[in-house]
Amino acid sequence: MENAQSSQPVQKPDNYLAWAILSTILCCLPFGVVSIVYSSKVDSLWVAGDHAGARDAAKKAKNWMVAAVATAVGFWVLYIAVIAIGTLTAISLDY
Repeated sequence: MENAQSSQPVQKPDNYLAWAILSTILCCLPFGVVSIVYSSKVDSLWVAGDHAGARDAAKKAKNWMVAAVATAVGFWVLYIAVIAIGTLTAISLDY
């Protein structure tokens, strides 16, 4: 008996390469580079027939891209908070 999933064509996962490059340039360089490495593996794994490996690489590329963006957002929130606290402290001390 044939599996119901085998009769449906399998769609290639998105490689998130554009998002990985943007997150590298605009956000967090180390996490973005890892995202680019995984996203570049997606197409070659798919062509080689390793569909599970391609889906896994796409998932990892997306996760590293999200980590790069989250790290950058966290950094900027912390930076703004430190500046705001320093400004408020300076104002309260009459400097």
